[in-house]
Amino acid sequence: MTRQSHQIPRAGFAPDVVSRLLDDALASRGQPPVYGITGMQGSGKSTLAAQLADMAQIRGLRVVVLSIDDFYLTRRERNALARSVHPLLRQRGPPGSHDVPLAVRLIEALRGFQPGDCLALPRFDKLGDCRLPPSRWPRVRQRPDLVILEGWFLKVPPEPEQSLATPLNFLEREQDAGAVWRRFCNVALAAYAPLWQRLDRLLWLRGPGFEVVPRWRWQQELSLQAAHPGRAGMSQAQVERFVLLFERVSRQAQRTLGAIADRTLTLDSERLPGR
Repeated sequence: MTRQSHQIPRAGFAPDVVSRLLDDALASRGQPPVYGITGMQGSGKSTLAAQLADMAQIRGLRVVVLSIDDFYLTRRERNALARSVHPLLRQRGPPGSHDVPLAVRLIEALRGFQPGDCLALPRFDKLGDCRLPPSRWPRVRQRPDLVILEGWFLKVPPEPEQSLATPLNFLEREQDAGAVWRRFCNVALAAYAPLWQRLDRLLWLRGPGFEVVPRWRWQQELSLQAAHPGRAGMSQAQVERFVLLFERVSRQAQRTLGAIADRTLTLDSERLPGR
């Protein structure tokens, strides 16, 4: 596996579930297949991607795991958007805060991998809120048999314009009264189409609803901080505010992904798959 994942505090998915999902990922005709995993924050996407990669390695396969998070715009680019469009665009995470062409180029390069190639995989430091310099990006020196892309809003379509008028939470009411930020993010969703088109299959980890996200994301934050002792992270209050940036698109995902994803795995509030 070519990615060090940030584990959430759970044992992960059962081996039989992982095995079935790996078969699903490999069923695509893509060369190599590009398998998307989507779900709300903290739903276990990174954990599952790591498990799939581990099981694939046992089968003798090479896997590259990518996260949409590693394609965040640089802090300088987000600051420029904050100045020219809306201050909330300084925050990483929502649609419009990613370098989509960079992600597309990398997937195309992985698919066109030739002997002797060496590809660098972008990495983002969440605690430092910055993209790592290319000198610290891991390298791929062999053609992968499978590429996994995980992210919280893969293939989510934009909302109808009229749905944007009413704020969903206090962050939208107090900091986006004119709906400038949420309209920007909604329009930005369509700009991800070139990336979504390169996904051969999409798995949706369907959680019970947005109300579980603050707890899931806080557990994820604790795991991230535990993996990097001595570095400052977000407090629980900061996490609870941070997830409000994702509420609108997360609810749109709940409404739409059932008809878009190739496979759905329904999770309960403890992230356990339904039977």
